[in-house]
Amino acid sequence: MEAGNITTVTAFVLLGLSSNPQIQVALFVIFLVIYLLTLTENLLMLVVIRTDSHLRTPMYFFLSHFSFLDAFYSSIIVPKLLENLLSKWKTISFLECFTQISLVIFSGATEACLLSVMAYDRFQAVCHPLLYVVAMNKKVCAGLVGASWAIGIGTGLVNTILLAQHHFCGPNLVRSFACELPPVLQLACSDPYSSIASILTTMVVLGLGTLVLLLGSYTRIIMTALGINSATGRSKIFSTCSSHFLVVTIFYGSGVFRYMTPASGSALEQVLSMQYSVVTPLLNPLIYSLKNQEVKAALRRMLARKPRLTF
Repeated sequence: MEAGNITTVTAFVLLGLSSNPQIQVALFVIFLVIYLLTLTENLLMLVVIRTDSHLRTPMYFFLSHFSFLDAFYSSIIVPKLLENLLSKWKTISFLECFTQISLVIFSGATEACLLSVMAYDRFQAVCHPLLYVVAMNKKVCAGLVGASWAIGIGTGLVNTILLAQHHFCGPNLVRSFACELPPVLQLACSDPYSSIASILTTMVVLGLGTLVLLLGSYTRIIMTALGINSATGRSKIFSTCSSHFLVVTIFYGSGVFRYMTPASGSALEQVLSMQYSVVTPLLNPLIYSLKNQEVKAALRRMLARKPRLTF
């Protein structure tokens, strides 16, 4: 849209992963299967946790919220990706693009907070087992989850509102398969200082803050585990915490690097974006279920349960 000598972008074009029609069809099938598996796995995790009385503990309460966020996160990205793979015009409106950016930041920030909360829960369970029930009562758990969601919503809104204040005069080609803050900010014609400052503040305060809490919790957990004489006790602690630590490593390894480096549209950036927005939500429920004996036992009980017929 043009007014006088000022041109304003009203839509963006997502360049996507490939311009080859045959590759696009193959990618469509692959990502459709991944998306359906992601929804099935995370919804199954939610059902198992909500229906099995053995899993009504703080750890699984937090995990249920994490599974919901994984399914939600994937649903922000993949449906539009699938649409563009089969569409000739790979456009996304200004409003739709900024909504996607806001929801991506919200999901990432909320997951970062939840990962810290889950590490704190394990710290209390391992280091203060006698006080665990008191320290992690229902009110505390609900407050921690509520705070995580509130921080996520606030982070998403602040960063997106600041980004929307910029003037976009063209070009409108986003070098990615989805609207994310770094590649879209690169298209701003006005001074991006406020958004860059906001991103860096978010990464330092939220990213580094949650990482410090995670490392602090796991340092205490490892020290406590090493002080236990029983090999079985140590093995149980490491088995319980290893799945969470693996998820943390994947999350921070890809997400932090993606947002802390300048956007260039490189293949590495595409791979990192794909990892934390498409692959990670698929892997998380597998990591938690395959490495967790309680979840596997609950899943077996649910599958073995005979449906009750009522007339």
